[in-house]
Amino acid sequence: MAINWFKYSSPASFYFLAGKMIPLFSVAAIVLFAVGLYIGFFVAPTDFQQGEAYRIIFIHVPAAWMSMFLYVVMAMWSGIGLAFNTRLSSMVATAIAPTGAMFTFLALWTGALWGKPMWGAWWVWDARLTSELILLFLYIGFMSLQAAIDDPRRADKAGAMIALVGVVNVPIIYFSVKWWNTLHQGASVSVTQSPKMATTMLTGMLIMSIACWMYAIAVVLIRTRTIILERERHTAWVGELQEGVGVAS
Repeated sequence: MAINWFKYSSPASFYFLAGKMIPLFSVAAIVLFAVGLYIGFFVAPTDFQQGEAYRIIFIHVPAAWMSMFLYVVMAMWSGIGLAFNTRLSSMVATAIAPTGAMFTFLALWTGALWGKPMWGAWWVWDARLTSELILLFLYIGFMSLQAAIDDPRRADKAGAMIALVGVVNVPIIYFSVKWWNTLHQGASVSVTQSPKMATTMLTGMLIMSIACWMYAIAVVLIRTRTIILERERHTAWVGELQEGVGVAS
């Protein structure tokens, strides 16, 4: 029997669907993080050039991937909300921004920890690092602009413009090591080339990447449910939900 996914474009329907999905993604994230960190820090061999310091890639690389991908997803939902005036799309975009900013900050911070022993400096104005820092400012700008506008619909439209314009920065981050002569090393994993690392290292990194995805989905769903309750607080279904919670408590 076919599932009518269009009905979940309603905030009320999506609210209850998200509530069922959150525990699944949360458990998956916890399990995968445990497995990925164990492989990365205890099973993967020591790198012959970078020694034990390279192990930070099991956090740094997935965080960097997520920072870029979440921005693209945020821009996509913002664009859908702007084009079709769908409330839920804008809510999801708003919910993604803090998680994307967190992964961007984590990528920059772990990159600094990795760069100190490798380059001898915490920070250099490298093309990859600078464009990643701009990505963090774009996330902050998106959230700050929305917070500064009282009307949610106007805030969504203003945030969508920043998200759509800023998405240009994502390919700049990704291709910066190819377009310019940078200190940052090239990609160790590519869809067009065989991996440049041991199988155990690659396995640990991929598991950590999936774990980050599971975490991001769970957190975004939680935050989306909160935004839905805040924006729909005057509707009948939220009133019934609050009454039900009050009776249960």
